[in-house]
Amino acid sequence: MKTLINIFFTTIFVMLIAHLMPGVRVDSFMSALLVALVLGLLNIFVKPILVFFTFPITIFTLGLFLLVINAIIILITDALVDGFAIDGFLRALLFSLILSFCQALISAIQGK
Repeated sequence: MKTLINIFFTTIFVMLIAHLMPGVRVDSFMSALLVALVLGLLNIFVKPILVFFTFPITIFTLGLFLLVINAIIILITDALVDGFAIDGFLRALLFSLILSFCQALISAIQGK
């Protein structure tokens, strides 16, 4: 049940961020829902592989390279979902920061 709630909140946050942030476009609620699902799947399957292969640079940058990995995940989502578009790497980086912050707030409220 918590997974469905997290997907719902991620969908809402994607729509809200796209509405407020120039350079990010989401066509519909279904596109935002698809973005939330694809992000979840990419974070489960692709992100650990990226983190493993970039471990030395992540250590060297004291973990800041994980922000770059998050932005890459957002850009991959942009390529996979038709109704979702982000204009450039920096927008993806900012989008991922805002989305991560919002998801952390929800997790804190849920008591994870």
